[in-house]
Amino acid sequence: MIITKKVMRNVSLTAHPAGCKRYIQQQIAWVKNQAQNWEDTRYPKPIEEVLPKRVLVIGGSTGYGLSSRIVAAYTGGADTINVSFEREPSEKKTATPGWYNTMAFEQQAQKEGMKASSVFGDAFSIAIKEETAQKIKDELGQVDLVIYSLASPLRNDPTTGVTYRSVLKPLEKPFTALSVDLGDDVVKQATIDPATEGQVRETIKVMGGEDWTLWVDYLLKEGLLAEGAMTVAYSYIGPKITYPVYREGTIGKAKEHLENSASALSSKLEAIGGKAFVSVNKALVTRASAVIPVVPLYMALLYQVMKEKNLHEHCTQQIYRLFNDQLYTKGNIPTDQEGRLRVDDWEMLEDVQNEVERRWALQKEGQPLIQGDLEGVLAEYEQIHGFGFPDIDYEADIDPRIV
Repeated sequence: MIITKKVMRNVSLTAHPAGCKRYIQQQIAWVKNQAQNWEDTRYPKPIEEVLPKRVLVIGGSTGYGLSSRIVAAYTGGADTINVSFEREPSEKKTATPGWYNTMAFEQQAQKEGMKASSVFGDAFSIAIKEETAQKIKDELGQVDLVIYSLASPLRNDPTTGVTYRSVLKPLEKPFTALSVDLGDDVVKQATIDPATEGQVRETIKVMGGEDWTLWVDYLLKEGLLAEGAMTVAYSYIGPKITYPVYREGTIGKAKEHLENSASALSSKLEAIGGKAFVSVNKALVTRASAVIPVVPLYMALLYQVMKEKNLHEHCTQQIYRLFNDQLYTKGNIPTDQEGRLRVDDWEMLEDVQNEVERRWALQKEGQPLIQGDLEGVLAEYEQIHGFGFPDIDYEADIDPRIV
């Protein structure tokens, strides 16, 4: 079949297997190049001896989770296990990009002598936790690092059987602001109705720290966390422009719960000399971020400003800096007053945010976006689904089951 890109409401409905493979190859090549040229006098040993060797990534098929897996493997030579919920391909239907990404990564990692495997299923369930634990026992023995990078619209509570659904909504009152759709540079006005108290609670149940805690508790109980093991969950704060729909909205409440969970987890991990962190990352194009109203417009302006200042990073560059400049530095790990790792530091520089706000004020409803990089945002979004690579023939007949 000929696989074409299909996008509805900023959600891509298709993925291209050859393009996803090319995306993985590019990310691996970038990390390899960085690792080969890496020098830092802070380390008494080569960096590959400092980084973790056995890594579990919960949500490791796309976005920051996928980048974590690539950086761990191709900087430190880590063996990795991914847990994610994917749709496999059929003769007439493409798989999720995460499935294609995972197949491409694991084939390459295995060729280069690293262990790389996955557990596909509902990461919130008890059964998948048990299956993952058994895989760790069989393949790795223990893990040195657990990355928690789930972005799910719903969660079925494994104890009660109740299904909770997350929403992207403000609190208390409607929020109206300018926005833009991927692939359409006309600025529009978006209004989002406020969430109910029940929706807030449900979003926290899905996107908060409860499941992260359950994973760490289970791995501890099974003796699968090595001495000194760390766990990191990913979060976002963002600028005041997006606060009503993000940090002060339902997602923000869930992220607060996630961040508060880190302290309790660190206390539990003291017994093995480990620690839990939340890493606050930069606004980047992921399958999750693209559907948040207002955020695509903000990202288009942010991308342009940061590119002009030579500060722009994609997901893999962010995680490379997180691992090499923060998480595995010699001495104390640098955190903010709340104990969070901050790799959004370049995004939140005063001069960056002031310029983004200046450009935001120039936008007019019904007019094309100005002084922004929507093309760059769209290009990244297309590439994480396997499209937009100039050397791939998208008119060619291809079997979607190819890996």
